[in-house]
Amino acid sequence: MSQAALHPMLNIAIKAARAAGSIINRAALDLEVLKVGVKGPNDYVSEVDRAAEKAIIDVLLEAYPGHGILAEESGREHGAKHSEFTWIIDPLDGTTNFLHGFPVYAVSIALAHRNQVQQAVVYDPTRNDLFYASRGRGAFLNDRRLRVSKRIRLAEALIGTGFPFRKGDNFKRYVKMFEEVMQSCAGLRRPGAAALDLCYVAAGYYDGFFETGLNPWDVAAGSLMITEAGGLIGNFTGEADYLFQREVVAGTPKIYGQLVQMLTPYTRVIKDAPEAAAQAAAIDAAPAVTPESALEAAVPAPAKKRAAVRIRKSESGAA
Repeated sequence: MSQAALHPMLNIAIKAARAAGSIINRAALDLEVLKVGVKGPNDYVSEVDRAAEKAIIDVLLEAYPGHGILAEESGREHGAKHSEFTWIIDPLDGTTNFLHGFPVYAVSIALAHRNQVQQAVVYDPTRNDLFYASRGRGAFLNDRRLRVSKRIRLAEALIGTGFPFRKGDNFKRYVKMFEEVMQSCAGLRRPGAAALDLCYVAAGYYDGFFETGLNPWDVAAGSLMITEAGGLIGNFTGEADYLFQREVVAGTPKIYGQLVQMLTPYTRVIKDAPEAAAQAAAIDAAPAVTPESALEAAVPAPAKKRAAVRIRKSESGAA
């Protein structure tokens, strides 16, 4: 899609993302002079995050003063409070990478209308890579149309993930997920910027992705990239209610289904999956170093579930 054919709101988002990218690239030239604060253990915010966020908000509100804003550093303090349109912004996804000079970070901007993402931009300033999507019009990297990969077997899939890092994150549960997925796929990767990870699924670099503890600004833009590229995204039980649930799984349609089956026991979405939530509670209560026998006791093996389904089918067939 040529830039001239883009939706006007998407064009404004691209302008805002590039403005933030310029601030980030300039700051990357001299990381030593940056002022860095700590939001929590291992959770950093720099003056670059704040300057980039301000630049984005200034561009967006100049064009659309009646829109709402949900941004990582300033929350909802800017923009209209009750607009049907909300810009969901992460000015620098991958701050820890950025502060170490590790070149995997991005600007993420999404526009939601009544909580449904309509426009999305993820800009990688180190590579000058611009991912963008409009609902119903496809996802693109620069001028190239994106499609998810054609892989259908988890054993051949490259899967992206993100490690928990904040105090209060459940490390034990994640390690068990990590172990299960790692033994079932061709490889697991963790670059450290969820917005880019989701774009990599859309581009076919990964075949799937999962992570816990994410906020709406981490996943909003990337989620539209995936669906517009022919992929699927949801929470660990496979439902579309993921934006505010702090867990997300995405992938090609076939890989997504296999990941959901594997990750459902680890869900924290209690209201939608009481059985899975009970299993998750059992996992949380397990000892930190769990032998295989204890792990199997805490998490019913997927094979047992499938056997039960087959028995039900055969019974109904016999009837």
